[in-house]
Amino acid sequence: MALLSRSRYTQEYICQIFSHCCKGPDHQTILFNHGAVQNIAHLLTSLSYKVRMQALKCFSVLAFENPQVSMTLVNVLVDGELLPQIFVKMLQRDKPIEMQLTSAKCLTYMCRAGAIRTDDNCIVLKTLPCLVRMCSKERLLEERVEGAETLAYLIEPDVELQRIASITDHLIAMLADYFKYPSSVSAITDIKRLDHDLKHAHELRQAAFKLYASLGANDEDIRKKIIETENMMDRIVTGLSESSVKVRLAAVRCLHSLSRSVQQLRTSFQDHAVWKPLMKVLQNAPDEILVVASSMLCNLLLEFSPSKEPILESGAVELLCGLTQSENPALRVNGIWALMNMAFQAEQKIKADILRSLSTEQLFRLLSDSDLNVLMKTLGLLRNLLSTRPHIDKIMSTHGKQIMQAVTLILEGEHNIEVKEQTLCILANIADGTTAKELIMTNDDILQKIKYYMGHSHVKLQLAAMFCISNLIWNEEEGSQERQDKLRDMGIVDILHKLSQSPDSNLCDKAKTALQQYLA
Repeated sequence: MALLSRSRYTQEYICQIFSHCCKGPDHQTILFNHGAVQNIAHLLTSLSYKVRMQALKCFSVLAFENPQVSMTLVNVLVDGELLPQIFVKMLQRDKPIEMQLTSAKCLTYMCRAGAIRTDDNCIVLKTLPCLVRMCSKERLLEERVEGAETLAYLIEPDVELQRIASITDHLIAMLADYFKYPSSVSAITDIKRLDHDLKHAHELRQAAFKLYASLGANDEDIRKKIIETENMMDRIVTGLSESSVKVRLAAVRCLHSLSRSVQQLRTSFQDHAVWKPLMKVLQNAPDEILVVASSMLCNLLLEFSPSKEPILESGAVELLCGLTQSENPALRVNGIWALMNMAFQAEQKIKADILRSLSTEQLFRLLSDSDLNVLMKTLGLLRNLLSTRPHIDKIMSTHGKQIMQAVTLILEGEHNIEVKEQTLCILANIADGTTAKELIMTNDDILQKIKYYMGHSHVKLQLAAMFCISNLIWNEEEGSQERQDKLRDMGIVDILHKLSQSPDSNLCDKAKTALQQYLA
């Protein structure tokens, strides 16, 4: 820092040293605390292009994913002008490409760190169009890679920017060109060129997949446009088996983004049998690919997805049960989530397969998992397994004792409202069984808990407890008289009278309906 003022050479090289050395948030903080922002800002107006350029690169490295630095940069003045305005001037078309790209990066990083709003003109009218320009055929391959990757990062969380980008300069069609390297023409004319193209072919495909994934993250029409681009599904499916891990990861991300569409799951994903290469990817991939691929599998296992059947037949149950034992919480969540989707309205055989493969020990281990998402999805799985009467009775006849124990533990534990609500809904499902009901009726501890939650301060929990009671006292069912008497003796009818006066209309209606069962 002390040497910065020596000469324009020290300025250029020191900025370069900082840019190269700064790897991660700890380094950014060190540079920030030593006054890097103030000391380097005035170099942006240096007479030397090289100094301006290196200072700009330094800011892009400092601002990346760093709210503290980004919030500071927004308010820095250089010669009476705010930094963002200086960056905007540097990305005008008459500036060298390297300068345009780097200032677009600075503005992108400041925007992603929350220092500039996504609807600010400097993003919508300046940064985004500049990055789209970088994706065009006129640019060098390196510039096209950097442009697409930066644009993908800029628009990733914002649906409005995704819509604007998708209709700027025919971007979606422009990206299809990224898959045409190395071209056959360059092979004949120029060996050097071929070498260069080969080297960048992976990077180009990776960048295009990343940008397609961001473009299609939220909007149905954009996904449709991407999928209708020449041979796009074939290209993505080919990407799943590429040798480069980075390209594979980008292809899986792209597919995952497109798999959020009900329409596409029913059509393109089926036509291209995407599930086959996906199951292959899941066999022995690194964790970062596994997380995205298993998220996508969750979507392919939704009940309306035609891929659900073939995936089941290709050994998915075993694979997913394996994921639930992973050290990585994201993989445990996805494994259990996919099983939950698989069990939804499934036939008895599939449910039995899941229970057998997962084992009750593992199921109960997941119910005491430290990760809240894992717990919620495991409760969701249990709820889906315990649906439709014959299934409820069958599962409770073999696993009833353990399931009731697990339910008791959760209702007694320190859990949030959502967890307890799911657990009471599982009890309501059990109460809907024909023989399974008895497991609740003979368990005074559980009955007292249901009574307690009927009087809880949270309406969601009162409603869930009401479902349990309604299923237990329903008139048309065998033994309903004895159950009604036992619950009356416990004071449940008095609580129902109280709830029928509730200001919550939903609760009030359910209580009145339940009371009618006593009168019928």
